[in-house]
Amino acid sequence: MCFMKKETQKDVFNSIIEKAQNSTKRIVLPEGNDPRIIEAAKKASLLELCEIIIIGNETILSEKFNKKELKHIKILDIEKNGRTREMYANTYWQLRKHKGMTELQALEDMKDPIKFACMMLYSDDADGVVAGACHETAEVLRPAFQIIKNQNGINKVSSSFIMEVKNGMPFGENGFLIFADCAVIANPTDEDIKDIALLSSGLAESICSIKPRVALLSYTSKAQDDFPDEVVQKMKRAYKLIRRQNSSLIVDGELQADSALVPSVCKHKAPSSTLEGKANVLIFPDLASANIAYKLVQRLAGVRAVGPILQGLKKPVNDLSRGTNADEIVLNIAITVLQSKYTIKGE
Repeated sequence: MCFMKKETQKDVFNSIIEKAQNSTKRIVLPEGNDPRIIEAAKKASLLELCEIIIIGNETILSEKFNKKELKHIKILDIEKNGRTREMYANTYWQLRKHKGMTELQALEDMKDPIKFACMMLYSDDADGVVAGACHETAEVLRPAFQIIKNQNGINKVSSSFIMEVKNGMPFGENGFLIFADCAVIANPTDEDIKDIALLSSGLAESICSIKPRVALLSYTSKAQDDFPDEVVQKMKRAYKLIRRQNSSLIVDGELQADSALVPSVCKHKAPSSTLEGKANVLIFPDLASANIAYKLVQRLAGVRAVGPILQGLKKPVNDLSRGTNADEIVLNIAITVLQSKYTIKGE
């Protein structure tokens, strides 16, 4: 992945990097023991994306960066910040004591760098967290849900992936599409689908500078109102909820994937669709179909997939794939910077 090169066509990823540059935001990387995180911190610093706070052993980490790289990097050693850890532990205990959390357990939990990072975010000592390079998704999501919590009006946090189709000009926005929800909500309700669609369209517009054209996917295209399948009916109900909440959004459903993406197919299967086969935000009916779809196109078509990008939290925390590389982490940092600048709500 190459950043900041000149492109003849719109490049969403480079535009994200450009928009994030020279921010004063503070993004925490809690996994300072991972070489990919160290490399990403160096690149993000040289790109002047934000202030990077990298958590780890100060003695070891200070030897990994040169003076120029350290200009935008702060090393934070939890072991040397006992007073801060105790302060965060007390706040964390107050937040979780109704769930049986003890003061001793809260202090112990603050030795966990991801929980510590989330408490930094909660306490306004940081503006975003990026983690998951060497932790399972649940280890990142759980403290985010417990400490940062959902935005008002959002029942469940969800996620989006930004997909780049190589030489994919006919699809999406010059080959860029948003897939959701591929990582978090297993069986979304019609209300959840509504929130996922609105948050994903907000991500497309605010972060990716794409005018959203949202398709609610199913295995049917504009089936009869009495079609005897709950999944189809769920997507139909979600469409009505979205239209009621945001009448200006270009959205349609339920649609098959080819009806959503191919104008000639759309003319045949859904001739009255406002999308006209030009969708760039694809909302799937459940986690299974979404996750299978993104992994299939990623591997079979060589599509670049960036995510999961968490949406619906009060403050941004983003999860990394454990197979990630330094450039993908840099892009996640930039996305997190922009999320902290633009409050994306499900409306």
